[in-house]
Amino acid sequence: MGALNPSMLPKGTRDILPLEKKRRVYLQNTLAELFACFGYQPIETPALELFKTLSGKYGEEGERLMFKLLPRGAKFEQLSGLSASEIGQHIEEALRYDLTVPFARFVVDHRSELTLPFKRYQMQPVWRADRPQKGRYREFTQCDADVAGPGGMVQEAELIQLYDQAFERFALPVEIRINHRSLLQGLAAQAGCPDRFVDFAVGLDKLDKVGWEGVRADWAQRQLSIDWARIAWMSEGESDWDSALERYKSHLSKEALAQPGLSDLHELDALLRAVPPRHAQLRLDPSLARGLDYYTGCIFEVSALGVELGSIGGGGRYDNLTGLFGLPGIGGVGISFGLERIALAMEQLDVFPASISAAPPLLMAHFGGEAGLRAFALTSEWRRSGKAVEFYPKEDKLRKQMEYADKAGIGCLGLLGADEIQNNTVSIKNLKTGVQKIFGQTETEAIFDFVSA
Repeated sequence: MGALNPSMLPKGTRDILPLEKKRRVYLQNTLAELFACFGYQPIETPALELFKTLSGKYGEEGERLMFKLLPRGAKFEQLSGLSASEIGQHIEEALRYDLTVPFARFVVDHRSELTLPFKRYQMQPVWRADRPQKGRYREFTQCDADVAGPGGMVQEAELIQLYDQAFERFALPVEIRINHRSLLQGLAAQAGCPDRFVDFAVGLDKLDKVGWEGVRADWAQRQLSIDWARIAWMSEGESDWDSALERYKSHLSKEALAQPGLSDLHELDALLRAVPPRHAQLRLDPSLARGLDYYTGCIFEVSALGVELGSIGGGGRYDNLTGLFGLPGIGGVGISFGLERIALAMEQLDVFPASISAAPPLLMAHFGGEAGLRAFALTSEWRRSGKAVEFYPKEDKLRKQMEYADKAGIGCLGLLGADEIQNNTVSIKNLKTGVQKIFGQTETEAIFDFVSA
């Protein structure tokens, strides 16, 4: 068998090595702790959902990128020559595209067991048949926080606080862009196509990738008659929060469709002034669309500053989603953290805690005989007290054990020879500095303070 090659994996998937996994665990544990502080409860849902549960919820791009599964026993040849809609009639299940639609289904299925408003967090993989590129995979992990049930703009303000506090803990500089679907509907009306809102928003959602000329070309391809002169102010460049809010008010004050959005932003503005973000930068962005069809109110998108990576989080309000499953009247709002891209941004900016290591900080040497038994026993005692220690698996030359520690990234070596056994001590050597100290075998905290220094 030849050497293993990453090409043996399906495109858009990857193996995760120990250091990266430890960093991901750090991110997830930090988020779980923060979610709990805000009152969110953990749940899980299956990787598979019924196709009819997911279909029609994500817009044209989401429908195209969904991984659909043929029924057991079905053959591709039986579907040749069929149209996409005809093939869809044969699909029964699909891999989840996100965690939001399954959450709405979850709320409907378990409505008798939940107290509304119900706040949940969920950290699980999702799948999209996307074109793999830097920071974009076909299998990736989302970390979501959502609220189902009655509420108001306090929930949006709270989610902004969640983003702010999370990225402050991660020491990752970010910008949170904010918009409102009602305001987008007002923009579509101002542009002269109020009855073509979906096409208007889908084209606008491509702005980051294709620029304004590309957006206008997309609108033309969709045969939208756009009154560009009335919405050209959108392309005037960035402005601070106050200026952008005033610009929105001045341009959309007479658009009836925009009034709910203007009212919501007024309330959100008051909340954010009462408790302003301490870490994240906020920007009101009239071009932010987020292409998913289920959004109805405020929408969010987060980008890391100082790296070229695309969004690392996003979300918004979706007040009609449970109604699609037969339970109308239950509002919803939530945000997502993109674990892969957050980890990549933090790696590029070198802001992961230095204490995260792929290996334990200490290797206990194995000298064989009575010394080996005593060393193994001492290692076991340290592990029982919660300390991370590796024990070399067999008696060997000290040089080989030190070489192993060096290659494995283990910083210190524990030595328990005849002198240490006689004096009930243990010697700890820092392999990077060469400094070696002797400790009593019961001085656990002092030993690991030295190891961690």
